[in-house]
Amino acid sequence: MQVPLFPLNVVLFPGGPLPLRIFESRYIDMISERMRNEGPFGVVLIRDGVEAGGPAATFGIGTLARITDFYQGSDGLLGVTAIGEQRFRLLDTERAGDGLNIGTIEVIPDEVAVPLPGGAEPLAEILSSVLDDLGKLYETLPRQLDDAGWVANRFIEILPIRLDQKQALLEDNDPLARLELVREVLNSVKPAVGDE
Repeated sequence: MQVPLFPLNVVLFPGGPLPLRIFESRYIDMISERMRNEGPFGVVLIRDGVEAGGPAATFGIGTLARITDFYQGSDGLLGVTAIGEQRFRLLDTERAGDGLNIGTIEVIPDEVAVPLPGGAEPLAEILSSVLDDLGKLYETLPRQLDDAGWVANRFIEILPIRLDQKQALLEDNDPLARLELVREVLNSVKPAVGDE
């Protein structure tokens, strides 16, 4: 399977939202084509390089994204919201004449849903409250607060975790291990002075 690639300084997880503001013509054309054909594009984390302009080397595991909404911003830029679908393994890339990267990919099978383990219900409650506060981007997202992988992925998206760590977690196939890492990160957050 071949898909256009969007190298970004973002790690997209299955089921997660992705807001984009697009100004490069190669990506405007790609988004227009994907919307016409209702096809996905691949989101891959940049390992070396930049988002805009020149080429970028990426990690080998990414996530397919499908456009769910678009708008013209007051600044004239195209705004797009996409949702993460399946993870994929990048087998090969080629560069089109307009500079767009095209990836030959192998789709990674969906993760089997794992029930939230006993004692983790407070994590789901915290996440639900946080998502309520995040506004439009998360308000229409179907919630799966009883799924350990879904809960872990949403936390990983919003917590201040380094991008290389997020990438490693995207590549990890153990939802309970990801959830445990989230628990550790949340337990390590020290309350601000005066909040104690």
